[in-house]
Amino acid sequence: MDDYNKIELVRGETSEEPTGSYASARLDQWLAMLVDRGGSDLLLVPGVPACIRFEGKVVNIGNKELDGPEIEDAVLPALTSHALKLYRETQIADSSYRVARLGRFRINLHRQKGHASAAIRALPTIVPELRDLHLPPSVEQLAKLPRGLVLIGGAAGSGKTTTLAALINEINRRDRRHILMIEDPIEYEHKHAKSVIEQVEVGIDAPDFPTALRAALRQAPDVLVVGEMRDAESMRIAVSAAETGHLVLSTLHTTDVAGTISRIADSFPLERQHTIRQELAMALSAVLTQVLLPSKHGGRMPAAELLMIGYGARQHIRRNALQHIHQEITLTKSTGSFSLEDSLSVLLADGHIDREEALACANHPDDLESLLRKKQSSGY
Repeated sequence: MDDYNKIELVRGETSEEPTGSYASARLDQWLAMLVDRGGSDLLLVPGVPACIRFEGKVVNIGNKELDGPEIEDAVLPALTSHALKLYRETQIADSSYRVARLGRFRINLHRQKGHASAAIRALPTIVPELRDLHLPPSVEQLAKLPRGLVLIGGAAGSGKTTTLAALINEINRRDRRHILMIEDPIEYEHKHAKSVIEQVEVGIDAPDFPTALRAALRQAPDVLVVGEMRDAESMRIAVSAAETGHLVLSTLHTTDVAGTISRIADSFPLERQHTIRQELAMALSAVLTQVLLPSKHGGRMPAAELLMIGYGARQHIRRNALQHIHQEITLTKSTGSFSLEDSLSVLLADGHIDREEALACANHPDDLESLLRKKQSSGY
């Protein structure tokens, strides 16, 4: 009998979210070190000791190099039965995991160079306030939109899920709406305030994102949250929902506004791309992208870019002329749009980040240099 079957027999088919009783004591020890040291991620990779990510930097928390079987032995018992089945079939799985006194974690177990590896994220216990994220003030208007598709882009670890949670928290505190969230796994646990919130976890409450999305549209949500759009079918349903009057918010692994928009259309077969661009042009309301930079005062600070979609942007999307999208940010600043360079220049003026970091991060360094010269001439 292989290790997977042993685990299934011990835990049983009805156990959907382990709480530490069957999980590896070794994994829990690593997670305790992660929490005690204030790290964000535990990294288990063959050939190096266990590591944590602290303020964006990777540091060792052990002395002995790990191997693949050790990592599997530690992590497999922590997976939900759905995630365990996926790992058996695909060698990749995401799972939520809760440990008493430590909190909740998101596990990604995968393979590289033929061996198991894992990245485990510590999930915050408190949903953040939008004003505490140090994002530009106009980001708040995304929580006031009545309908349409709002996309939040960023690389892994850029804080886009935190921003999404803060926007939902803002709606929840202010409006009486039905909010339905579909996530894999659930990261922030929201409590009902003025709104009614349902949180569907893929793998536990629904088999996949498309199935959960199709069911969600029959549940009359005012706000639909798709934790991450990973496939064309999920994207199609989300765009359709936004077209028909829902406010739909989702995240994508992208680095700039134009790339976020193109990711949607490029996910479809070539013969469908023209049609989806027309639908996306009508449905899209805003695109926010962000990145985290080291702060001079410790920790990290977000720099962001926001495009509020107007007539010009819709025409560029229809024509697949996304090279012109950046200029739309300048043309729509009166509606709340701002460029990454605008955001970086404010962080520099407030003394939060170094000039070198800002220039290295900028999509258009010349624009940033121009903004900085203007600030210097006015007394910055």
